[in-house]
Amino acid sequence: MYEEHMKNYKIVVYVPEDHADKLREAMGNAGAGKIGNYTFCTFTSKGVGRFKPENGASPTIGEVGRLESVEEERIETVCQEESLKEVLRAIKEAHPYEESAADVYSIEVIK
Repeated sequence: MYEEHMKNYKIVVYVPEDHADKLREAMGNAGAGKIGNYTFCTFTSKGVGRFKPENGASPTIGEVGRLESVEEERIETVCQEESLKEVLRAIKEAHPYEESAADVYSIEVIK
C-alpha cells in the first residue's frame, strides 16, 4: 500500500508516444510510482493531444498559428509528498514540450 504516514499524490501527464518511456523512467528515478514493494508503477492510456502554438511559442512539434494534433500517452503514477518536487522537476526536464503540464491530485490511503 501507499505510505500511511505521508501525504500521497497522483500525477497525470501527457506526452508524445515516442517520449513516453523516457518520461516514465525519469519519473520513476525521481521517486514516483512506489507502491509497497513495487517501484516504477504507472498506468498508460493513448489518445490525441491537440494544440495551437501562438506567437512567441517555440513548439517542439507543429508551427506557430497552426492547429496540431499528436498521438500521445496519458501517464498516471503516484508519489509521496517527500518526492513530489523532485518528480515534477524530472517531468519538466525530461518532457519534450516547451510547456509540459502535469496534473497533481491529493489521494487518500485506502486501508
